[in-house]
Amino acid sequence: MRSPANDHNGSIEHRTLDDLLDRVVAYAARPGTSVVGITGPPGAGKTTLAEALVAAAGAQLGQSAVAHVPMDGFHLADVELRRLGRLARKGAPDTFDAAGYAALLQRIRLPRAEVVYAPAFERDLEQPIAGAIGVGPEVRVVVTEGNYLLLETAQWRAVAAEIDEIWYCTVDDAVRLRRLVDRHIRFGKPAEAARRWVQEVDEPNARLVAATACRAAGVVRMTS
Repeated sequence: MRSPANDHNGSIEHRTLDDLLDRVVAYAARPGTSVVGITGPPGAGKTTLAEALVAAAGAQLGQSAVAHVPMDGFHLADVELRRLGRLARKGAPDTFDAAGYAALLQRIRLPRAEVVYAPAFERDLEQPIAGAIGVGPEVRVVVTEGNYLLLETAQWRAVAAEIDEIWYCTVDDAVRLRRLVDRHIRFGKPAEAARRWVQEVDEPNARLVAATACRAAGVVRMTS
């Protein structure tokens, strides 16, 4: 991570949306394109927080000054997960193209005249979609979010190295688990299969992510 704001010596500040907005506005005043990150366990509300932050920053800075580039676009496709034998634990750290994610963030940060296209994740298909998010040279700040931004493995450290500041998003576990089950049901899993997936796949990932909270620049607690 590039910002000294992440060097908090074990003391984690609790942040509000207004605090994060102030940070985004400050980064927008810097030369070049900055990247700020939101991490947290599955179901914590990272996407909701990122979208609210982008909307608020866009209202203040102009919509073209801020972009949202989620980590989920770097899911490996099911055909590759099947080949690797990882489909049954889709969503684990090694089911993403972390190196590609780091390379894209690095490219976004470089001075350029062209649009950089990032992938998105289409939940109706449960597949990544290439070239779905355009990040023009006029973008001052990119907000990115995903589970593993603070994971201490080589590939994920390379991702964090391209992010100026990373915040940790959390919510009560009961709310988070209910959201996850509801999400899996909404996108096609039977109720029992959804509950089993949450316990056997999502929760091991959540515990892994929770252990990274101490490295965040601050914590945002979602209320519902």
